Amino acid sequence: MTKNWFITGGTPGGFGMAYADAALEVGDRVVLTARRPAELDSWARPHGDRVLVLPLDVTDAAAVQATVRTAEEQFGGIDVVVNNAGRGWYGSIEGMADADVRAMFELNFFALLSVVRVALPGMRARGSGWIVNMSSVAGRSGVTGFGYYSATKFAVEAVTEVLREEVAPLGIQVMAVEPGAFRTHAYAGFADEPVAESIADYRPMLEQVRSAMVEQSGTQPGDPRRGVRAVITAMAQDPPPRRLVIGSDGFDTVVATLENSLAEVRAYEALSRGADFPPAAYPGAGAS
Repeated sequence: MTKNWFITGGTPGGFGMAYADAALEVGDRVVLTARRPAELDSWARPHGDRVLVLPLDVTDAAAVQATVRTAEEQFGGIDVVVNNAGRGWYGSIEGMADADVRAMFELNFFALLSVVRVALPGMRARGSGWIVNMSSVAGRSGVTGFGYYSATKFAVEAVTEVLREEVAPLGIQVMAVEPGAFRTHAYAGFADEPVAESIADYRPMLEQVRSAMVEQSGTQPGDPRRGVRAVITAMAQDPPPRRLVIGSDGFDTVVATLENSLAEVRAYEALSRGADFPPAAYPGAGAS
C-alpha cells in the first residue's frame, strides 16, 4: 500500500534526501520541504507527481500549518512524518549568546513540535500513522562544546517518549532515531565557522571541538543511506523499537553511557533509598 511521506530538512547530502530516496525506492510518495527548494529541482524532476517539493522555514509556525495542509490536500493525507530539520551550533554553556541558544531550541525542538501537532489530527482521524523524530546520540550523552545542542536533543527524546505512549492507543507509532557521526553536509560548515566565544577561558576547548569536527568531515563512519534503510527496517518490526541508534560509533557511545549511568545509580543506592521517611513514619506502620 502506497504511503505518503512528509519530510523536513531536505538539504542535498543530508538525511532528508536519504529518507526521500528510500521512500521512493519502495514505491511511496514524498513531500520534501526545504528552505531553498530550488536546490532540489533536478532531483525531483525525474519523479514527476510522486514528489512534491515545498518551501518551508520550520521555525515559522503559520508556514508549517499551511505546508502540512497543502501536502494533505495534494496527496490525500500524510502517513509518515520525518522531523529531520535541525542544526548544531557550538559554544560554551556560560558564554553562548542568548539569541543563539533560543534560535537552536526554536529550530531543533519547537519547530519539531509544530510539525507534529499539525500532522497529528489527520493521523488520528485515519487511526494510523508514523512519526519519526531525528534525535542524536547527543540526546543520550551530552557532547562537550555542544551543550545546548545536546539539550535540544534531550528535549526531543523526552517529548518523543511521552508522545509515543499518548498516541499508541490511537493507532499511531512514534520512534526517536539517534545517529552517531554520519557523512552528511552538516560537518562541512564548521570549516567556515570560526570560534565566536565571548569568554576567553573556553576558547581552547572550543578550538579543539571545531578542529575535531573539521577533521571528521568526509571521514565519518555512518552512511546516511544505510542509516535510513535501518530506520525503515525498524519501522516494519513488530513491535518496532522505541529508540533506534544508528551507526557503530553511536551504538558504542550509547551502550557505554547507559552502563556507566546504571553503575553510578547502583553505587549510590543507599543514599537514594535513605531519602525516604523511615518505615515507622508511614501511616499505619506497625498497626496489627
